[in-house]
Formats: sequence, C-alpha cells, structure tokens
Amino acid sequence: MKRALLALAVSLVAGGSTLAEEDVAAFFHGKTLRLVVGVGVGSGYDINARLLARHLAAHIPGQPTIVVQNQPGAGSLTMTNALYHTGPFDGTVMGASFNGMPTTPLLQPTGVRFDPVKFNWLGSTNRETQAMYVWHTAPAQVLEDTRSKEIVMGAQAPGSTQFDYPVLANKLFGFKFKVVTGYESTPKIHLAMESGEVDGTIANWSTLKAINTNWITEKKIRILAQWALQKSPELDDVPLFLDVANTEGERAALRLMLARLEYGRPFFLPPNVPPARIEALRRAFDATMKDPAYLAEADKLKIDVEPLSGEQVAALVEQVSRTPADTVARVRAALENR
Repeated sequence: MKRALLALAVSLVAGGSTLAEEDVAAFFHGKTLRLVVGVGVGSGYDINARLLARHLAAHIPGQPTIVVQNQPGAGSLTMTNALYHTGPFDGTVMGASFNGMPTTPLLQPTGVRFDPVKFNWLGSTNRETQAMYVWHTAPAQVLEDTRSKEIVMGAQAPGSTQFDYPVLANKLFGFKFKVVTGYESTPKIHLAMESGEVDGTIANWSTLKAINTNWITEKKIRILAQWALQKSPELDDVPLFLDVANTEGERAALRLMLARLEYGRPFFLPPNVPPARIEALRRAFDATMKDPAYLAEADKLKIDVEPLSGEQVAALVEQVSRTPADTVARVRAALENR
C-alpha cells in the first residue's frame, strides 16, 4: 500500500512538472518578447543585448520571437523605472541596463522608483574590467598626470561608470577630471574624442575591443587605469585603480563602486512574473551561454563571455544592498559634491 502511494505521489509530481513545462511553452509559443536596452544603439550594451536576443529564443520553451528596443535616458533609469512599474509582468519583456543600476538607489536616489532586489535577474553575460582611456594627444598620458592636469571625460549620465568613477576619483584622491554628460552612447563619445571635444572616457574593455580595436592597435589612445577588483591579464601593464587607495575606508568605497563589474552585463525581468516563466527564462539564458553558435558569434564580435546565472546576480545585488551605511554615505557624498 505504501509503495503504491509513493508511486502515485511521484507520478503526480512528475505530471505536475510536465504540465508546468507545457503551460510555459504554450504561453510563449507565437509570442513576441521585447528586450529593452537602456542605452543607445551601437553601444557595447546594445551590441551585447542584440547578440543575446539572436540566440536566446531558441532555448525558450515555445521558441518565441525576440525583438530589441532601445530606451536610453538618465543612465538607464527611464527604462528601468518604466519596466518596474508598468511591466508587463508576464515574462514578455526583459531589461538590459547599465551595471550601475543596482547601486543607484543607494548612491544617487533622485529619480529612482524601483528596488533592484525585487527584480527577477536572468543573468549576466560577463564580468567586466573598465578601461579609463584618453586620446593620444590629451594633456595627460599617464594616470598620475591627472592630479595636476585637467582631463575632460565624456559620459552618458550619472549612474554610469563613465560619470561615477572619475567623480569619485576627484573627491577621494584629488584627481582633476572634468566630466561632461549628455552623450547617448560610447560611440558618440568616441566621435567627441576624435574631434577634440573631450579628452577621454571610461568603457568596458570588451566594448572598446568590440567597437574600436584599431584605436588599440594603432595606439590612438592611452589607457590610464583599469577599474576592477583584479587586473585583466590583457592589461597587465596598466595600473589598477584600486591600488590608489591608501586606507581601508578608501578601499571599501572603491569596492562598493567596483561591485557592479562582477555582474557586468545584467539582464532582468520586472517583479511579479510567474515563477515558472522566470525559471524557464533563466535556464534558457544559461543554455544560451553554452550555445556554440552564440559563443562563435561572440568571439567574432570580440565580446567576452564569462556568465553568471540569474541566481548569482540576484545574490550579488542583495549583498550590495546591505553595504554598511558609513561606506554608502561616503560614496554618496563624493558623488553629490562633484
């Protein structure tokens, strides 16, 4: 009798799992999913998101169509606020934001209308190292020069590393970066560098390789520093900005700012999406990260792939949200008194 009951229980669990899978596939079949990028067309985030969209659908039950839309504005806040409050909350819309988005409520809360912990994180395609670089004719050609010579840095908006990192460097360490915001994307900043409108910027190392490899090979730029928790093997001769810190308080402030690079290219769903659909999309994301066709195209585009699962990104975001108040206050003050 006990064996019969056990067999029945197992069959009911298995049947329930199959029905859930069938329901997810039935829901997504014939649907068009939107992947909304909070950065302009042609940026590294945009290129990366479009690459993911071309391969993700094949791994989603029901194999829906995925279209990419761009909604730049306020350092991805425009898009992020909209998805958080208006959804839709059924799994048919995903977001791709600046990796600074999860720390924005802590550090630059004006205009923020979301709780990053409540997003359903799908995963991140790679960790990142950020390169701080200037045009080859810029007044400063090594990092130490920028303590005495003003360098004009192009940026998209507060909340992006292009803005936050040089502003923090000024406040905590006495550098002389002048940050000019309002550029729609990194390619637009690059045009401004070529014309002499700005001296430099900050971008993901993978982005720089993807959109302007020739600048590296032809030595049109000088890389002043790398922003990361540890050095990239490809930039072994470039100083790590973390090494500028002299005290534990300074190192704690930098670690808070650098944490975002651990989930360098994050993708998310709004809150309140049905759990079975979240699970299906997370596992589809994981499968895409191992897809030979995806990896081959990423290699062709010079896009690094070092993924984190949705669960790993969620854990990191939750950990960052618990940063000690004194560290948050120190960094926030630095960004406010720019």
